[in-house]
Amino acid sequence: MELPIELDAASGIPLHRQLYDGLRAAILDRRLGPGTRLPSTRALAEALGVSRSTITSSFAQLHSEGYLEATTGSGTFVSLDLPDEIAGERSHHDGGPRDASIRLSTYGASLAEAGPLEPPRVAGAIDFRDGRPAFDAFPFAAWRRCIAQSIGADGAWLDYSADPAGDPGLREAIAAYLRRARAVRARAQDVVIVSGSQQAIDIIARVLIGPGDVVALEEPGYLGAQRTFAAVGADLRAIPVDEDGIRIDELERDAAGARLVYVTPSHQFPLGVVLSSERRRALLRWAESAGAIVVEDDYDSAYRYEGRPIPALAGLDVSGRVVYVGTFSKTMFPALRIGYMVVPPALHGVVLAAKAFSDRQSPILEQRALATFIAEGSFERHLRRMRVLYRARREALLAALARAFGDDADVIGDRAGMHLVVRLRGADAGFTARALRAGVALMSTDAHHVHGNVPGEYIFGFAEHDAATIDEGIARLAGVTR
Repeated sequence: MELPIELDAASGIPLHRQLYDGLRAAILDRRLGPGTRLPSTRALAEALGVSRSTITSSFAQLHSEGYLEATTGSGTFVSLDLPDEIAGERSHHDGGPRDASIRLSTYGASLAEAGPLEPPRVAGAIDFRDGRPAFDAFPFAAWRRCIAQSIGADGAWLDYSADPAGDPGLREAIAAYLRRARAVRARAQDVVIVSGSQQAIDIIARVLIGPGDVVALEEPGYLGAQRTFAAVGADLRAIPVDEDGIRIDELERDAAGARLVYVTPSHQFPLGVVLSSERRRALLRWAESAGAIVVEDDYDSAYRYEGRPIPALAGLDVSGRVVYVGTFSKTMFPALRIGYMVVPPALHGVVLAAKAFSDRQSPILEQRALATFIAEGSFERHLRRMRVLYRARREALLAALARAFGDDADVIGDRAGMHLVVRLRGADAGFTARALRAGVALMSTDAHHVHGNVPGEYIFGFAEHDAATIDEGIARLAGVTR
């Protein structure tokens, strides 16, 4: 079917907002009647000449507001009961306002239509969707001791922090660890504590990117970065990734005038490839000549199972072009909500101001406890134990995949990190839904592509699951394919 929608790429209104407005108007005007089946996101993206993420963002918002409803295996349909009609009838009888809609900013509208970064956990399912750490192996006794020690008797941790950059002891501990483990020339004064890597990306986007500025991203790449930069109005340029990481030749050709490039060079998300030494140097040369900033998200490089450790890209930077981002969500636990940036001197003041206006400070007690945990050696002992454990769980997953699927499963990016990617031959669009009915939650890489996708490509997080759980989950998936 041909939809009565026209999109204007030259408009200042984001394409997903234009599509949302057009579909909503067509539904309310009855040009799309109740029960009308809409084209698939892939077909509609091809027809309109936009990315699938544009279509899915608009569909998700219309679905959440009640204009669309989806039926597994059948498609997406216009709802039989339209929310504006119901609201209109109610307001007519109770004297309330007929239109309580509130106009959002471009930033707000982008976020309202984006949907969650991660679908909710499904009770009872074996969830391979995310690289959560092994909570069952966390050193609770050592952490409780550090918390108790940090509480002390002075109560200083109850007050506002004098420095939005974070606890001085934690910043020094992080800088020393990065110098030792990641070859980053970091000083304590270069480190800014944030509430996880997502806040770091958000701060960077706000202080560096304005509407229309070109931002280059890996394709496929981290969805949280895509949405954050899109929300501030960036012109996103998706740069392909191959077995050696982001393609620098494509970057030079397709991202002219870019203000920033966001990369995950030590364990590319989601594909898990490593940016080669040659391309690391080429990327830094490009950034210097283009006057661009490189954001290096080093989210889980602590876990490497094959080959020599890969130094951070920031360790090669001599021109102050790299903002290094790290997090303790993978190495400690997600609820800690502590991440950090290593910021070039030229950006330090504005980043601190943005942090202060965003949330003033990160929790002081947890920062002090983490500083002690690192300084006494507990953090690196914990990492060594987790590398052994995760290597075993990775091997269990690889063995289970080989038994269940043989040559029908191609594994990518298994040399490091807490997840790998599997390309399953013959897996169709309904595979994830059938897997969930069998009690296995899967995530395809579709959402992480700006343009197109690779059919049958799935992310498998293995760190949180023991061997028995992994075997059971893969056996259920094998049953689904049969």
